[in-house]
Amino acid sequence: MPDLDLALSPTEQRILGSLLEKQVTVPASYPLTLSGLRSACNQTSSREPVTDLDEQTIESATKVLKDKGVLRIVWSDTGRRTLKYHQVLTDLLDLEDDERALLTVLLLRGPQAPGELRTRTERLHPFDGRDDAESCLVGMAERGFVRRLDKRPGDRDHRWVHLLGAVDTGEPTPVAAVDRESPIADSPEARDDRVRATYGAVAEAYAEHLTAELDDLPFERWLLERIASEATGPVVEVGSGPGHVTAYLHAVGADARGLDLTPEMVDVARSRFPDVRYDVGDLRRLMRPESAAGWGAVLAWYSLIHLAASELPVALESLVRPIAPGGLLVVALQAGDDVAHLDEWFGVEGLALDFVRHDPESIVALVEAAGVTDVEWYLRGPVTARGEQTRRLYVLARRP
Repeated sequence: MPDLDLALSPTEQRILGSLLEKQVTVPASYPLTLSGLRSACNQTSSREPVTDLDEQTIESATKVLKDKGVLRIVWSDTGRRTLKYHQVLTDLLDLEDDERALLTVLLLRGPQAPGELRTRTERLHPFDGRDDAESCLVGMAERGFVRRLDKRPGDRDHRWVHLLGAVDTGEPTPVAAVDRESPIADSPEARDDRVRATYGAVAEAYAEHLTAELDDLPFERWLLERIASEATGPVVEVGSGPGHVTAYLHAVGADARGLDLTPEMVDVARSRFPDVRYDVGDLRRLMRPESAAGWGAVLAWYSLIHLAASELPVALESLVRPIAPGGLLVVALQAGDDVAHLDEWFGVEGLALDFVRHDPESIVALVEAAGVTDVEWYLRGPVTARGEQTRRLYVLARRP
């Protein structure tokens, strides 16, 4: 393909396709006036999609096409001087008649199968059959003008699309792979040290920001009250942070305590909620309560968000193991397809903390695989008034 970086917009594609078509089908009226070009672009037959472009839009696009070197604006002296529009794409690409016909229809109608193209190019160039059209497409692909799309479910044939600009092919947009192992690229131990250091540095500011958050979260309050009423034994929140969620459970009648990896967070929680028990500990090594055979409920309330994806199965199994039969597992996470990195938080700089967001279905599958039953889950959108930018996932399950 010639060294052209056309990147034609949809309007520019429609204009060039219309000029290519009319040059062959109505040569007596070609080159086209602005009015004629508008009619050609907006005609309701042989166009997908049908458009309603105004003359100002078309005129602006023709100037861009002129600058790209694929269109000329000429004067016509047929009684009065009139500006007319002429495509030179055929010369620039050195197109044969069969190639030109196929490219015209692809510009005007989007992705097409060889059989469709053979039928729809009859007025532009006679192909001997479907195979003849496809053979021409293969040659055009070698020159960099077109490409073959993957076959869609239910389609009998592959479709082809031109490469002169962006086209809606109906193909799913590829999702960039998310490296959910990046938080432990150096080691899990190093990640744990970063988590402790970060939360230790922001403990007071973090607590100040979050302590009253449940006032604005009616769904979360309903969920916590439900947990408190259904738990038949002591309740532990692992990763309790500044302690407000554990304290709420305690206030609505649960025998609740908190556990957190960061000593500074535990100190803040104890000072703010002196009537509630908080301990330093690791959720991956959760023990049974001293006063019962198992926990009535274990809450991982946004406490798994710093773990790599590969760590989640073991972490969930560690949380389920000490739950009493009939007890609850509750998991809260940010839903998404990315790993967010912070190097500044609550005015403290020089930090390094990763937040891993997960696909809801994958988390539900992991919870189900952890040996629980009666799995239910809730997904809510972000509360923008609180500055939230991610969806929130809540999963409940019961230890058999």
